Amino acid sequence: MAVQTIAASTVVTPVGVLAPGQVSVDDGLIVDVRASRGVAPDRVLCPGFIDLQVNGHDAVHVANAEGADWERLDALLLAQGVTAWCPTLTTSPLDAYAAPLARIAAAAARQDPRRPSILGAHLEGPFLGAATGAHSAAHVRALDRDWLRGLPEIVRLMTLAPELEGVGAAIAELAAHGVVVSLGHSHASFDESIAAADAGARLVTHVFNAMSPLHHRAPGLAGAALSDPRLVPSVIADGVHIHPAVIRLVARAKGRGGWALVTDAVGWRDERTGGRVSMVDGAPQLADGTIAGSATTMDAAVGYVVRAGVGITDAVCAASETPARVLGVETERGSLVPGLRADLVALDPDTLAARTTWVAGERV
Repeated sequence: MAVQTIAASTVVTPVGVLAPGQVSVDDGLIVDVRASRGVAPDRVLCPGFIDLQVNGHDAVHVANAEGADWERLDALLLAQGVTAWCPTLTTSPLDAYAAPLARIAAAAARQDPRRPSILGAHLEGPFLGAATGAHSAAHVRALDRDWLRGLPEIVRLMTLAPELEGVGAAIAELAAHGVVVSLGHSHASFDESIAAADAGARLVTHVFNAMSPLHHRAPGLAGAALSDPRLVPSVIADGVHIHPAVIRLVARAKGRGGWALVTDAVGWRDERTGGRVSMVDGAPQLADGTIAGSATTMDAAVGYVVRAGVGITDAVCAASETPARVLGVETERGSLVPGLRADLVALDPDTLAARTTWVAGERV
């Protein structure tokens, strides 16, 4: 196959913006990134986005997905520029995880180069604290180390509450087996949160949501997320979960590469969820008004944080390079760097909505 050159008026690289620039692709990999001359298509070219927390989209919920549902999820993700993701399962009885995890593993093993890559499942629960949010409190439980030891290989990311008894040893054991531990749904103290980071936790699930608020004398998990360089806070930037001023605070406190965007999107239209969720004021909610994930997309999240005052290079990094690094796949994907997968997205220069997505160099 001949080398393909993809040009854009703006190309976002790890070391800055090329305006205009071009990315050369050969055999599914980036082979060159450079400034270019002359007229280029008016678009913003970025690495494909990586979403660490996707419960579903539109009418498809990950926990129920089967058969053609996965193709529908593929299409919905590619349309927003997501080229890799972590299907996410929320709190359930322990014996309810095996079937959906098997379906996720089967979906990840599909031999289709045109789909977004499933990098592993994210288990958000059931080992959470009192800040359950939309999770079923009836199924939140104490740590079960034997159950954790039996997790299938498809599990790549797990959210735990740092105040749980025995959590340090569980975090260390999970990390040793390649599972990234995130901290969330918690009323943990600052010291408990730092101890969890000492044990190997590296991510904080949707910072400021489902956790104690930041207090100047009791900073808690949110304070640890902002101040400890080992912890990467994830942010839901949908205009509902977190105020634009707080997004700027996170971006400035953590710096480029220190925080990540997630959608925490849910399949809120999926009738198999039993009608528990409805759209109210821009977000899916339970009947009691509890926010239950989001209905945003990753391209919309990038656009939102840029309009909130975050630079385009930092915003794109939070949607691609940082999630790749959190999962340990930064040498494979997540940046416009020669040698990495040619997963790309072109955004509208005004709205930053996704226009075109490439997977391994193929326009999809």
